[in-house]
Amino acid sequence: MNHRAVAIHACAATIVMAAGSNAYAQSSVTLYGLVDTSIRYLTNADSHNDSQVTMGEGVETPSRFGLKGSEDLGDGLSAVFRLENQFQLWSGKLDNTADRVFQRSAYVGLSSNRYGTLTLGRQQSPFFDMMGSIYDPLTVGDYWQDSWVYNGISHYLTINSAVKYSGTFAGLHVEGMYGFGGVPGSVGADSMYGFTASYALGALSADVGFQQNDVSGKKFDMVNVSTVYAFTPAVKVLAGWLHSQDNTGMTDANMQQAGAPTLRFLSPNRIDDSFYVGSSWRVTPPLALTLVGYYGHARNAAKLDGTLGVGTNYSATLLAEYSLSKRTEVYGTVDFTRGTGAYLADYPGRNNQTGVAIGLRNTF
Repeated sequence: MNHRAVAIHACAATIVMAAGSNAYAQSSVTLYGLVDTSIRYLTNADSHNDSQVTMGEGVETPSRFGLKGSEDLGDGLSAVFRLENQFQLWSGKLDNTADRVFQRSAYVGLSSNRYGTLTLGRQQSPFFDMMGSIYDPLTVGDYWQDSWVYNGISHYLTINSAVKYSGTFAGLHVEGMYGFGGVPGSVGADSMYGFTASYALGALSADVGFQQNDVSGKKFDMVNVSTVYAFTPAVKVLAGWLHSQDNTGMTDANMQQAGAPTLRFLSPNRIDDSFYVGSSWRVTPPLALTLVGYYGHARNAAKLDGTLGVGTNYSATLLAEYSLSKRTEVYGTVDFTRGTGAYLADYPGRNNQTGVAIGLRNTF
């Protein structure tokens, strides 16, 4: 082989290696996660009104890990996927009763820089996306005393066999989802559809959404309106309203804490209106404070005496977070909640509880 042939072969090898390197650079797979746990003191934790000290999930963020990836297909189009698990840090168990390996997300899709993203699989609803990332001061909290507003709809926040679209156009962000019921002979049975539309204009952002789930022919509907206003980059206020109507009976059961009395039957038409207002303040670069109050009014809800009636519940929470680094923080929280009427069915003992907790969170 002469020197010219050697040079040609060397040049070809260099081009192949460069092409392979370029293809690899256009694809990525990321392992990510979050570990969070807290030690919590709670009053009136059982039917004897005993206090309780436990280790459990964090105030805002359940522990999770996942894989996400993308491949550049050219012309602004990418293939994307996500697989995300949720688990109990204090016990090591999967954090669900169905033993799903990927409880939070398991989807694949296509994403366009111009036209938005279309994904298929098990996914969080558009409502959950908006409340968990922007509009709820506690990002849909984990303690019952913080999250009871959402407990009645928790069964409907992550959807199997769903196709979802999301896109942002100037200040408008839209999301829509349809979940296939998979019931032979009926397209609508056990199906779901929902959408949200949010618009940001300067310091103000607002969101409106609707969702309907079919459960064996019975409907669950909800509407939400939410807003956030940033007075400064460090101070913002948040407020919203959530309305739901449940013909399935699941809201009565899902609203109850562990250890609450057994209901004689479940309401065939429960209606809830919940309101919240809160504020977050970045006091210093490492210190953030959040204060939020929730109020709920239920109609036609199941009561302990076997009848249907009204009830009210409210709670207030103060959360302080201190960042030790970009990925690690310690936090403390104090909360109080109280219920009357139909909400008495949701408490294991007295109709009020006070909680105090400290926790540690790390992201990777």
